[in-house]
Amino acid sequence: MRDFTCGRCGQRLSFENSVCLKCGGALGFHLPSRTLLVLDTRGTTTVDGQRWRTCGNLQRAQCNWLVPATTGAGGELCRSCRLTRTRPADDNSPALAQFAEAETSKRRVILELNELGLPIVGRDEDPHHGLAFDLLSSACEAVTTGHHSGLITLDLAESDDVHRERLRVSMDEPYRTLVGHFRHELGHHYQQVLVGDGLREPRFRALFGDPDEDYAAALDRNYRIGPPPDWPDRFVSAYAATHPVEDWAETFAHYLHIRETLDTAAAFAMTPASTRSEVRLRADTGFDRLIEQWLPLSWALNQVNRSMGHPDLYPFVLAPAALDKMRFIHELIGRATASATRR
Repeated sequence: MRDFTCGRCGQRLSFENSVCLKCGGALGFHLPSRTLLVLDTRGTTTVDGQRWRTCGNLQRAQCNWLVPATTGAGGELCRSCRLTRTRPADDNSPALAQFAEAETSKRRVILELNELGLPIVGRDEDPHHGLAFDLLSSACEAVTTGHHSGLITLDLAESDDVHRERLRVSMDEPYRTLVGHFRHELGHHYQQVLVGDGLREPRFRALFGDPDEDYAAALDRNYRIGPPPDWPDRFVSAYAATHPVEDWAETFAHYLHIRETLDTAAAFAMTPASTRSEVRLRADTGFDRLIEQWLPLSWALNQVNRSMGHPDLYPFVLAPAALDKMRFIHELIGRATASATRR
């Protein structure tokens, strides 16, 4: 994540800010330039001759992203908000508060995908396999977080700290966050996008296993007897040992964890100056270089957390086998980005 400043007064800003707390200026995030811009009294700004205005979800989802001011009916939502297919009703205040928190996490992950150059194709472009989100609360109906053919369902109850921590402890997970959920479920989507059924599948099978393995049986086995004793030697997490597609999704999520954290650390001078240009979510950054930067940073961040009495920020050990899988994902993203650039 970048280090933002107010264009009017120079105040440092957070990615989520819609107002500068120093000068009171209204702010909007411009995705094409990936900058926070100060808006005029009409809530608009001009970039390269084009007028932009605030997203229609500014109040409902606390969305500070901008949309082209010339967009007609139905185009009042930003690139991230348009991906949400279903949300709580307007009269459901508790669920709407959770919805706003989930959308904030989603925007952070969508920006990361955008910076990586990964294709973000919504249901409006591909009705059958395009990306979409159903953000629903299990307080109102039965909701199971998951993915199916590009449709990601997220239980908004995960935004409640008590609920999420209870599940984390009961499922013996070292890490559970909204951002983590989005990255994991998006991993399932990008398995289809990056691997599919083409020439790269043999390499997928060699690293992750047979994706056609009985998923229900694998899930039942995991919840009955848990992961194999040697899972730390082969997987990025215990849940990754459940099934090859979960292994991919977990590894993909951890790849995004690492890239985004390194990028943010570089923006705030927490890593060597050279890291900023190397890690800037470029596809041609060497994988070995990323890991060389990540290992000392994650160790330092874990020690900082312990100094504050908190658990480790990154409570995982990356075994060589897990790194091989992550390297494969890194290479696939690089090829996808290079292909998109050539087009």
